[in-house]
Amino acid sequence: MEPTNQTVISELLLLGLTDDPALQSLIFSLFLSMCLVNILGKLLTILAIYSDSHLHTPMYFFLCNLSFNDICISMTTIPKMLVNILRAYQSINYTGCLTQVAFVMLSSYWENFLLMVMAYDRYVAICHPLRYTVIMKPSLCVLLVMVSLFVSIVDALLHTLLLLRLSFC
Repeated sequence: MEPTNQTVISELLLLGLTDDPALQSLIFSLFLSMCLVNILGKLLTILAIYSDSHLHTPMYFFLCNLSFNDICISMTTIPKMLVNILRAYQSINYTGCLTQVAFVMLSSYWENFLLMVMAYDRYVAICHPLRYTVIMKPSLCVLLVMVSLFVSIVDALLHTLLLLRLSFC
């Protein structure tokens, strides 16, 4: 067995939008405010659906899960980005990068599956309106969300494990 020369990657450098300190504070405040408005809007959507009993239908249950997923997507990458805007040395360690990639993939796949489940819900409502309440029972709605989350976790885990096999230089 011949020895090989390899370098282990411990961190990755992130390129910022600008090096100007005045613009960095402006960009930081802009991204922070957009993130907070997004999270507040999604939380208000969840609160409105939860508080009004007329909105306790399958479509709004799926919208609630979609809003929660949007909060998860926002909270996956934006905090690290905000920290790196303020720091002089902008980097992320390899494990943190893989973790962020895994959570972004998980949230993205789950969003796609939730949209697919919502499309199925609308299909049943349009094509079988008289049997809609029998078909789209609350237990089925929870099952559809849980199955979509489980498939998303497996898919994100698989793709993240495949990323481990790649070499970075």
